[in-house]
Amino acid sequence: MRELPPPFRFDLRSLIKRATQKLKTQVDGVSINLPFVSFNVKPDDLQKGVAQEIVIRLADRRVLNAWECCDNCIEQALGSLQEIRSMLVDKQVEMTKLTDTPLFLVVELMLEGIRQFLTFEQRLKDGGERSPLVLPGPSGFGRRDNRQLYFAALEMIRAHLHRCLLQVAKIADTRIPKIADSMRYDEVWQLAAYESPALPPTEGAG
Repeated sequence: MRELPPPFRFDLRSLIKRATQKLKTQVDGVSINLPFVSFNVKPDDLQKGVAQEIVIRLADRRVLNAWECCDNCIEQALGSLQEIRSMLVDKQVEMTKLTDTPLFLVVELMLEGIRQFLTFEQRLKDGGERSPLVLPGPSGFGRRDNRQLYFAALEMIRAHLHRCLLQVAKIADTRIPKIADSMRYDEVWQLAAYESPALPPTEGAG
């Protein structure tokens, strides 16, 4: 997949900071790579089971499996993201006793990415004042007049979700099914799409 210049930056700094505080690296665990940080963790059987379900359900979602090129397709992509959001919230409810686990954190990263993408998309659609998420540039954009920004943002959320899903698949000890090779991303985070957190120099980079 090609990566377009990001039209805004995800602000996940508070979640990444929490990851550095809550997730402790274990020598013989699986390697979880997040933007700017990485950890070795040991997921338990409950996490693995929930993670397997997330991998199966999310890999089947249209937004990760098709390009959008028309207004109807755009609406379908947005609907697919809302379905993903609803499913992930349901999985968080199941993990109310696992809030300090790597799986819960990765799910939060996915949800926050979706929220911020939808905020950006709504600003484009409304043509209102420039969103605080947007990099410096002209304001007053409507979605129909600025498809390049929308598609760049859609590419960005797809890459974010796919790379998060790669981490969920590690927790599940499984591979991601169904997603076409042409719609897959590698595991290297596009750090230009993320606000850089202030981390201690000892933390690893994802």
